[in-house]
Amino acid sequence: MADGLVTYHYRRSASRLTIGAHLFGVLAFILMLIWLLHYRGGIEYDSDNVDRVFNVHPFLMFCGFIFLVGEAMMVYKTVPVSHNGQKFFHMMLHLTAICVGIVGICAVFKFHDMINVEDVYSLHSWIGIGTFCLFGLQWLFGLFTFIVPQPSETKQSMLPWHICGGRALLYMAVCAALTGLMEKSASMQQKHTRENHLMNFTGLFILLFGVFVDLSVALARYV
Repeated sequence: MADGLVTYHYRRSASRLTIGAHLFGVLAFILMLIWLLHYRGGIEYDSDNVDRVFNVHPFLMFCGFIFLVGEAMMVYKTVPVSHNGQKFFHMMLHLTAICVGIVGICAVFKFHDMINVEDVYSLHSWIGIGTFCLFGLQWLFGLFTFIVPQPSETKQSMLPWHICGGRALLYMAVCAALTGLMEKSASMQQKHTRENHLMNFTGLFILLFGVFVDLSVALARYV
């Protein structure tokens, strides 16, 4: 009876955390759009306007990469299909996130070429590139361990490492996003402005999204 009550308690907690993760993710998405469209002039990859080209980077790296990665991590709680179906959605969302992330990284490289700035020079870029490369390896690890037929003992022994690695990479991606926002805010040299406050709230909601996704995954074994 006691074990059943504990399981029920954590099941409810995990469900609420999943709802909270979606709430903070949507709020961060909305604030990101307001910032880029209202304050930064729009989003356009093929543009002569360097600001519009740059804006593709934060938009895709959060909305297309971090958000999709979070959704992929929660798919086992949010998609009501068979386990194999959930596994398929998990892998495809991650693959989509990788493709979107590649475009986002190409956008910032293009921006640097347009303004004649060296690539991968800041702590933000080091964290971001490192995270993205490790994420690609994590996806390949998941593909060859859990999709390609393997002995069940191998899958069971590797699953905790796969989950732990995914959670760590999500926090690294969030860290890259926050350092990127800080770097952009510092380059703008704006203090106590509406745009600066908007960027701060965007970063806060991105952080909360990551925390709530991680907690929902940590409690997923009770579901």
